[in-house]
This record gives sequence, C-alpha cells and structure tokens, in this order.
Amino acid sequence: MSESHSDALVLFGATGDLAFKKIFPALQAMVKRGNLNVPVIGMSRAGWDLNQFKAHARASLEQHGGGVDEAAFAQLSAQLGYVDGDYRDPASFQALRQALGTAQRPTHYLAIPPSAFPLVVEQLAGAGCTAEARVVVEKPFGRDLDSARALNRVLHGTFDERRIYRIDHFLGKRSVQNMIFFRFQNTFLEPIWNRNYVESIQITMAEDFGVQGRGSFYEQVGTVRDVIQNHLFQILANLAMEPPIRTDSESVRDEKVKVLKAIPTLSTADLLRGQFSGYRAEPGVAPGSQVETFAALRLYVDSWRWQGVPFYIRAGKLLPVTCTEVVVRLRRPPSLFPCCATAPNHVRFRVGPDHAIGLGVTVMDPEGTQVGRAAELLASRRPTAGEMGAYERVLGEAMAGDASLFARQDYVEEAWRIVDPMLKADSEIHEYAPKSWGPESADAALTPPGGWQDPVVEG
Repeated sequence: MSESHSDALVLFGATGDLAFKKIFPALQAMVKRGNLNVPVIGMSRAGWDLNQFKAHARASLEQHGGGVDEAAFAQLSAQLGYVDGDYRDPASFQALRQALGTAQRPTHYLAIPPSAFPLVVEQLAGAGCTAEARVVVEKPFGRDLDSARALNRVLHGTFDERRIYRIDHFLGKRSVQNMIFFRFQNTFLEPIWNRNYVESIQITMAEDFGVQGRGSFYEQVGTVRDVIQNHLFQILANLAMEPPIRTDSESVRDEKVKVLKAIPTLSTADLLRGQFSGYRAEPGVAPGSQVETFAALRLYVDSWRWQGVPFYIRAGKLLPVTCTEVVVRLRRPPSLFPCCATAPNHVRFRVGPDHAIGLGVTVMDPEGTQVGRAAELLASRRPTAGEMGAYERVLGEAMAGDASLFARQDYVEEAWRIVDPMLKADSEIHEYAPKSWGPESADAALTPPGGWQDPVVEG
C-alpha cells in the first residue's frame, strides 16, 4: 500500500438509504477486485451492535448488490466495525478514534445531510481523527452560491482543498469518462469540434419514474439543483473542455473550470420549468408546490471554440423513457444535390442505460433518386456483469487520493453562479402530462434548431 492510500474507511450514515442501496454493493465489488483491504467502520445512531450492522450489510447485497458473494462478504465482514453513537456526543468520536486503532489516514465518507456536516467535522477534529484524513461529501454541495461557500468554509476549517472529495457518481460512469477519451483519441473529431461546424448541442436526462416517495426531499431541490447543476454540467464540461496539458487531476479539473467560467449567468428567459400532473398529491409535497420536476435551459460557452453555439439541456421525471443522451448537431454542408433534404449530420453519445456512440450521416436513398436518407453508424454495448460500477470507481479513487473525478471548490462555485439568479426568480411553472416530453407550452427559444431528438430505448 502506498503512503497516499487511505488506511481505513469511516462511513457516516451507515444505516441510511444511500449506504444500503449503493455503498455496500460497491464495497463488496471492491473486495472482489482486490481493492479494499482496510478497516471499514460504520457510524450511526441506530441502537445496533456489530452483528446487526453486518446483517444489514448482507441484506443490502441481497437486495441491491446482485447477491452475496460468500467469499467476498466473509472478507468484508471481517473488516467491518461499527460505532453506535450520537454526532453531538464527543464520547462517540473518542470511540471512533479507538475503533480506528493505528489507522492515521482514514477516508471519512459523510453520507449524511449537509446540515450535519459542521457538527461531524468539528467532532472529528476534536477527537484527533483528521490530521492526515480525507473527507468525501455527497451532493448537494449547498443549494445556492452562498450556502455552497458556507459549506466550503466549514470543510476548509479542518481539511485543506486537496483532501476534500465532493462526490458526483455520474463522473464514475464509464460512458461519461469515455466522452473525453473518445474526443481526444480520435483524429477525425477534433477538426469539426468547434463553432465552425457545430450548430447546436443538446443534452437530455430523462427518467420514466416520479419522485418515488421522496416528495419531501424533492421539494427542497427540484430538477435544476438535483441533476442539471451537477451531473449535466459535468457532461457539458466533458464535451466543451480543451485538452488538458497533462492527465493529472488538477490539469483535468482546471480545464473543466474554464468551461464554466466562460458561461454567462443565466436568467429566467433561459429556463423553462415544468411539473408533472399529480406531483402535488405526492406525500411530502406542498399542495401549491412550485418546484419543477422538468427543466429545459439554453446556455452559451463564450470561449474561442464555442462562441455562438447554443447548448440545450433538459431533464425531467415521468418522461417516456429513462435515458441520458447527448446529440451534437453539425451544420449542413453546401447542397450539391438540391433535392436532398435529410437531417443534418450528428454525433450522439448515449450515457445510459446502454452505452453508445453514433455518427449520423446522409447516404443515397435505395431508389437512387438523390433525395438521400439519414443513417447512423453505431457502436454500442450494454454494461456487463462484473464491470466496475460508478460508486466503486469513485470511492476507490478517493481512497487512493486521485481527485480527477471529483468537483473542486472553484468548479462548484462557478456552477452555482450560472444558475443562481434564475433559481431565485419567481418564474412560471407549466404542467405536463406524465409520460410526455414535458410542457406543451415550451418556449420556441428553448428548443434546439430542428427540435429535440428524443431518445429511443429498445426493450
């Protein structure tokens, strides 16, 4: 083990929903791959003992981890520890320090509400658990620019920036990482990847389900805060960034920050908000709620490469399919064949549920009338069993000290700067029918040239 690698993992919120659905499956996968051989200590206020905590971990794997791998779980179980305590009680953190034993470089994963961060960070410092430690925090990184800065002040009071890992599991997806790889490893793409050839770029994140009983949570966030300001801005940065001078984490993150700095602050004219019919009847939702479950926005990246190219982003719940996809539409060439009226060429990235890269082209129609027809050259694959999952990847890289897949403070603040004014404005909300593609009253200015290309999911 290198000196930079964490020598323990502490999981706050160990009995919570995130740990149950995502983290324990990731831990078993890491053990199976040989990437986790340090103590894993859960901390919560559940009134449990260690055996109950281990039983909880097993239930997580049975329900969300594809089943229990007995050999891997035996090893994971031997590494598990548990501290049952109150975050307000210094004695609980002294018990944690004792449970850590000789470990000096733990990674503290705060899978807890942001409101609890200040207390936990203060208690960790008081118990001597932070000197060489890292801290992993889940989104949301605040709910606006002011709260994001306040959160950063809390974290920076104990941890310097290089030891803070703001986790966005979207960056752990192989298909998201592949955007950067595909862009910079293929010669044919770079000459056309600019304002001279690209007409518009659209990013869609559609979910065919609603808030799934989490109405009280969703009332605090809405679509822009939940997925656009973080997940989809990260995809945008991957598409628009310049090639980093090196592939180290800071060089990559420098280029992403430059993209956000080039985006002007948005106004309500750049945003369409929608809410699916029936949302206000969900448990935990206010009767007159004005929280959006759908959003479409338009922005520009005012850099030398992208100036004048509109970027369109939409995301929503209870849409026709569950799919995340990018379509880069290219400008039409001069027409040599006057009767040819097919769609413009495009590059398409499918992020999920399957992984695909498609190149939209025009070919001669079968009748040879020179009208032409659209076709797509497609490379696609479905995730395979045993493939590294997003949480496994990001958690492993945090423990290894690689920050490439994590948001830096300046990135977070720039993202909030872009959306803050339009979120605080009292813009109109439009109702839309479940399983439709959003409000029918969509502003034409917020629709890409040629319209949205709706993802099609087979099966």
